[in-house]
Amino acid sequence: MKWEYYWVGLCAQALTHFLALCDSGLKVGSKEQMSNKVDFYKSTCPQAESIVQQVVKNEFSRDLSITAAFLRMHFHDCFVRGCGASILIDSAKKNSSEKIASPNQTVRGYEVIDKAKKSLENTCSTTVSCADIITLAARDAIALAGGPNYTVPTGRRDGLESNPDDVNLPGPGISVSGALQFFKAKGIDLNEMVTLLGAHTVGFARCFFFSNRLSNFRGS
Repeated sequence: MKWEYYWVGLCAQALTHFLALCDSGLKVGSKEQMSNKVDFYKSTCPQAESIVQQVVKNEFSRDLSITAAFLRMHFHDCFVRGCGASILIDSAKKNSSEKIASPNQTVRGYEVIDKAKKSLENTCSTTVSCADIITLAARDAIALAGGPNYTVPTGRRDGLESNPDDVNLPGPGISVSGALQFFKAKGIDLNEMVTLLGAHTVGFARCFFFSNRLSNFRGS
């Protein structure tokens, strides 16, 4: 098994726990959000998951790095206001959204989510939430990259608020102890934090973010 696939598999397990924590905390969080369950769309849109899967599969065949993109989008969405797709909301003239926040300016894959949403709307209009599309897309991308095809509950509702000031994510230069404080506040332990951060080995990173740690990291 390739090393990056090992991390993808571990990340899937951590994401499953992370989703459970986000879905139970629920800033987007009405009582409706608590109705999340496996096969939520079984009667209202039985093709929902297969439609998302096909869109992701098509993109993966063109761009293998889409797994990393969806993992990042999913994490950045859930870490801020719960898994409510608030990261997808565009800024308006009088209101800025999470998209313009510094950590989100390099998030990508929005156009693939749009494709999945358009396809779903053509099949079962106003039924499947964007929050669930992001969640399913991340799961399917992980499976396509060699990780496990894990089960996720669906039935999330899309958030209506998106504020760049709410985006407070641990940056690449943060210390281990500092990062642990961020994750513990979300109910994530050390092993799960290392797993989620380790998933960053899937895909690409700009040298700017880690070159200072390649040498001279002890100041000598």
